[in-house]
Amino acid sequence: MWGRNLLFIALVTGAAFALRASLFPLYTESRKIKFDSAHTEQDDFRTVVSRVDHSFREDWAEKQIHSAPRANDLAVARRLSLALTGSVPSLEEIRQFELQPPEKRLDGWANHLLRDRRFADYFADRLARAFVGTEDGPLLTYRKRRYISWLGDELFKNTSYAEIVRQMISAQGLNTDAPAVNFIAATFDENKKAPDAEKLAIRVTRAFLGLRIDCAQCHDHFLEPAWKQTHFQALAAFFGQTKHAVTNIADSNKGEYEFEDRVAGGTHEIAPSVPFAPELLPEHGTRRERLASWVTDPSNVYFARAAVNRVWAMMFGRPLLRRVEAQTLDEMSAEQIPPALRILADDFAAHNHDLRRLILLIASTEVFQLDSAAEFEITDTHDDSWAVFPLTRLRPEQVIGNVIQAASVKTINQQSHIFVRATRYFNERDFVKRYGDADDDEFARAHGTIPQRLLMMNGDLVDGKAKDELLSASTQIALFAPNDAAAVETAYLAVLTRRPTQKETEHFTEKLTNATGDERKRLLADLYWVLFNSTELSWNK
Repeated sequence: MWGRNLLFIALVTGAAFALRASLFPLYTESRKIKFDSAHTEQDDFRTVVSRVDHSFREDWAEKQIHSAPRANDLAVARRLSLALTGSVPSLEEIRQFELQPPEKRLDGWANHLLRDRRFADYFADRLARAFVGTEDGPLLTYRKRRYISWLGDELFKNTSYAEIVRQMISAQGLNTDAPAVNFIAATFDENKKAPDAEKLAIRVTRAFLGLRIDCAQCHDHFLEPAWKQTHFQALAAFFGQTKHAVTNIADSNKGEYEFEDRVAGGTHEIAPSVPFAPELLPEHGTRRERLASWVTDPSNVYFARAAVNRVWAMMFGRPLLRRVEAQTLDEMSAEQIPPALRILADDFAAHNHDLRRLILLIASTEVFQLDSAAEFEITDTHDDSWAVFPLTRLRPEQVIGNVIQAASVKTINQQSHIFVRATRYFNERDFVKRYGDADDDEFARAHGTIPQRLLMMNGDLVDGKAKDELLSASTQIALFAPNDAAAVETAYLAVLTRRPTQKETEHFTEKLTNATGDERKRLLADLYWVLFNSTELSWNK
């Protein structure tokens, strides 16, 4: 008994000293981050960024508007961390970030995040919303977590985005051994005992081409004259030979696709064909392999443009176009899209659909690094022209991700103890379930609700992360901060990724004056609770 108690005390004491080392010294050598900006310094990379910046400046000049000033480095670092990992940077990371040369720290920070497993897992989860939706799907026939894990593995390896999509559309095999098949399995129709060909046609065009051709599912498209019902059904026919036997997806190579004409009545047989650019459709391969090649062909401009528009939305909180999925071909044409989208999409296709390069390019642009506030009045024109960084509400998992990470001075990542990672997973899942998740259209503008505010103010999870427990960040700050001002500053950095204003510092240091022991820990916990419930925590700015 005494041995176990002494061991527990030793572990807690060791953890406390380790935390103290990361609070105020800038880092420990074993956890040093590699800041590498070499990729963003290449001439061709800088040329693309310059062209994108120039396109926006030309637009501002034409509209006779000014852009907001550049945001400070910590604000941009926070945006990057939220977009790529789903939470604010840890205090440990902030200390190392501020050590870097100012001219290289943001590029190095972005590159570090893209090589972190947190990015792969978070981006996989976000992309899966567009690819397979938010539902868990049919039990046994569909393995959603296995699919998202596979997608994360591919992103971590920086597999070409085109190759990832090709695998999803064309793969065959067991849903555990060949997890890409779960893209097909997610549409399993219990009545037909087969994948839903129409649903797959919708998902392929929406998720990978950024087009909403599904209005032609039952009748000719009202908005796009080029899309007839036969175009939609011929696209669905590429999945007509796909069979689903319990956990196995396979192509039979026989039988023709039939669809029900809901307008004229009757059932019709139709051969597979594509709604545009038929010259890009290869002659050989299974039907799904041919479709996958057509979708991802470098000359299929809709594929690259859709990917850029979606990734832009994931980083800014809203797409570069009016919506993520266009309702007509004209909306995605070279004449209608912003020059920045065309420039980035052309580069994306030219570089083997490299997602990391695309993200680094967007992060390096002037518009991504603009402030969300300005001394002049911000109008709709400024907002629509990307002359200010758009203010957007964070997603539920980002809100709780902020709370969980801020409650620890150390980075919660793959190096963290499995108990820490498991606790984060279950805490996040429970919070999102209670907070309320968005539907598949995750970029629709949403407003906070009273139940959400009450959950933040009174929920056990948020309250628990602010409590003065031994290993919580608030307690560590109370114990090891050299003075009151340093304690307040450290809390602000950990929760909001910024330093407090002079007024904020004066207000909270006055509260801490002469406070010691348990009272001081309680006051720091109260400060954490206040910051957790600030509007600033739940917005990207």
